Amino acid sequence: MKVIATNVDDSVALMREKIALGKSKGGFALDPYFYRSHLVHKNELSSILFKSWLYAAHVSEIPKAGDFVLFEVGEDSFIISRDKQGEVHALMNVCRHRGARVCEAQSGNTKTFVCPYHAWTYNSDGSMRSARHMGMLDGFDKEDYGLKKAKVSIFHGLIFINCDLDASDLEPAFMPINDQLAGYELDKAKIAHKQTYKVDANWKLCLENYLECYHCATAHKAYAKSHTLEDIYENVADQVEAMQKIAPEVTGIPGIANEHQKIYMGAESFGACAAASRYGLYEGYVTGSQDGKPVAPLMGKFKGYDGGTGDFHLGPVTFMLNYPDHCVLYRFIPRGLTETDMEVVWYVNGGAKEGVDYDVDRVTALWHNTTLEDEYIITRNSEGVNSQFFEPGPFHPEFEEVSMMFVDWYLDTLEKSVTRS
Repeated sequence: MKVIATNVDDSVALMREKIALGKSKGGFALDPYFYRSHLVHKNELSSILFKSWLYAAHVSEIPKAGDFVLFEVGEDSFIISRDKQGEVHALMNVCRHRGARVCEAQSGNTKTFVCPYHAWTYNSDGSMRSARHMGMLDGFDKEDYGLKKAKVSIFHGLIFINCDLDASDLEPAFMPINDQLAGYELDKAKIAHKQTYKVDANWKLCLENYLECYHCATAHKAYAKSHTLEDIYENVADQVEAMQKIAPEVTGIPGIANEHQKIYMGAESFGACAAASRYGLYEGYVTGSQDGKPVAPLMGKFKGYDGGTGDFHLGPVTFMLNYPDHCVLYRFIPRGLTETDMEVVWYVNGGAKEGVDYDVDRVTALWHNTTLEDEYIITRNSEGVNSQFFEPGPFHPEFEEVSMMFVDWYLDTLEKSVTRS
């Protein structure tokens, strides 16, 4: 954890002042206050993260009844479990008695979750099985004390959760990108590898870095050699549009090049960002590998390589880069004011055999190295924005357009939350 100097005189009034200043100066990066205020951090967890749809796990991680995997956000922990009827639940990992964690293992299989403190016991669907000797308490009903739950939605095998029980359903927001995503058959895919990169920086710095490719040409040499997104669009438009024209026929996926963008303030509902586009790889590269050559069998229904990659936005902090032979998911989750989990998940065809059809190191090489490069520049960015001399500069109108959209939504959401307080 990186220790930074924080505002000792922080207050809701100061937050309102900083929000108003940020909104009045549109098109500029966030004031450093928003990266160093504990009050802001607490507020954005409750008003942004816990009211948004967050990727929690993949169905292949909990294939059988009793399987579970943990998902952690900030100081909170969720048990993503499959009950004996096959239903998936997102259980808050907090005993209903005195609050102890009822599950410590990161993953496993169990019929019950037993609190280590006083042995209150819960079924895999979160319902209470027993509370030792609590029958002595008049009116105690175990039906009232099951583990609290978040909403769950599964889209193409990707499990999303939302702590706001009144949140709009996810599926209507995601259906406009269904055709673009369906061809990969992610519900039948397998995880080739996943890795969490723990970054000593505020989560917004990690997210903002992903949202723009202004840094790609300078910070990611291997990526920039192969992906057209590193350049301004007018310079690569002919190549990208030629690829998009042939993509449906070459890949065998109708609608794969269709574009859709409803994110942040324009999302169908709060925290249900959805976007899909297809951009090009430079000549000589057919996939996102170090040498641009295939690294695994084709995904799902794919019939060939079109020289493109699918770019997806799935909720406010989850993204995918989907190549014809593998897919890469990124998720940015705050763990503290200056701590972020960047989880990267590599998917391959569900029928592919490790060591026979693919080599994990070859599948992961490009984006593992790119993520290490990102970690370096993000931590340098963190040190800079926490300087008392930092003054936010203007965003690039094309490269950082999505960053501007995020900042507008972020400030608007914070403003509404402090107005209600």
